[in-house]
Amino acid sequence: MHTAIVGGGAAGFFLAINLRELCPGMQVTILERSQHLLQKVKVSGGGRCNCTNTFEDVGDLSAVYPRGHRLMRRLLKSFSQRDAFAWFQNRGVRLTTQEDHCVFPATQDSQTIIDCFLTAARRLQVNIRTSQRVDDLAALDAYDYVVITTGGLHADTPLAHSLAAADHTILPPVPSLFTFSIADSALRALMGTVVPDATALLPGTSFRARGPLLITHWGMSGPAILKLSSYAARHLAEAGYQAPLAVNWVSADEERVRQELQRLIAQHPQRLTTSLRPFDLPARLWTFIAARSGVGTRRLTELSKRDINRLTASLTADTYTIASRAPFKDEFVTCGGIALNSVNPSTLESRHRPHLYFAGEVLDIDGITGGFNFQAAWTTAHTVATAIANHTKGKKVS
Repeated sequence: MHTAIVGGGAAGFFLAINLRELCPGMQVTILERSQHLLQKVKVSGGGRCNCTNTFEDVGDLSAVYPRGHRLMRRLLKSFSQRDAFAWFQNRGVRLTTQEDHCVFPATQDSQTIIDCFLTAARRLQVNIRTSQRVDDLAALDAYDYVVITTGGLHADTPLAHSLAAADHTILPPVPSLFTFSIADSALRALMGTVVPDATALLPGTSFRARGPLLITHWGMSGPAILKLSSYAARHLAEAGYQAPLAVNWVSADEERVRQELQRLIAQHPQRLTTSLRPFDLPARLWTFIAARSGVGTRRLTELSKRDINRLTASLTADTYTIASRAPFKDEFVTCGGIALNSVNPSTLESRHRPHLYFAGEVLDIDGITGGFNFQAAWTTAHTVATAIANHTKGKKVS
């Protein structure tokens, strides 16, 4: 029997390796349209490959999987982040866990993961064919099983048309995990400034995210912004990536901030506003906020109640306008793809075509930054490998 895996990325390789291990008699062929394999793995995590997460501070999966959290809750019971950790360790990839619960190869080099996959694929005699464009499901009729692991599936591609013709619902993909361009030269002059614990939100919506925030030469980045872009991916797409943005620089409510400012004023009445660093904010950012609020450089004893209110507002609800996504195409994740109601939630087999499966980002599952997207790739790929292996039991595999 023979399985075709369309897509030579993270999910495709993980699936091929596991399927050959679970079902040694199965022939497995990876069909990759480009000449390059595992390119997203290569550049992910700044070239370090954040391959999973401990999930230790995850109370609700919807916080890390804006789309697909219910299905992931089900599938993680069979192949969890702990299973993924053990899988890599057992194949000679030493892993290290950061304080933020992100897991990387100990080498801090994504090539370690790539080498692991390529070595295992060669050992297991997985057939890898590059420059293989698949535009129609009919071209795969000779295979006993077919798995689509192409990543983001754009609705206007021939393969998407073929899947739609077979009654699969395809949700239009839009970018997720991107940074914001902000046309504020004074803000951008602070490029390189990192705020350890900020909260970014879109006023008038429920979309908000908390974490480190980085000011860049084009606007804002960092985990808080990337998470917000993930939560609000479709909302921002519909708005043309132009929307109001509010930032709470200290992730504290107005009353707490006001009390902290009053405490500092009482302790240091003769000091200048610019000499303070409430909540340990970076000095350049605090000076910027003081100027932005209209307070500027004054002795603390000269600050009026109105001045304190202005500073409080600037610290807790500083407003900007998102002008666009970042001025370069750095999105590696999309939301959208094959709607989850088009697949069996236990096996990820198509509800409309027997022996056709889906794994990885081609499904409408996407996570925030932190290793969650790779974990979704490992989990869905392992689910499909197990389903195909189970289906062949009792059959003669040749």
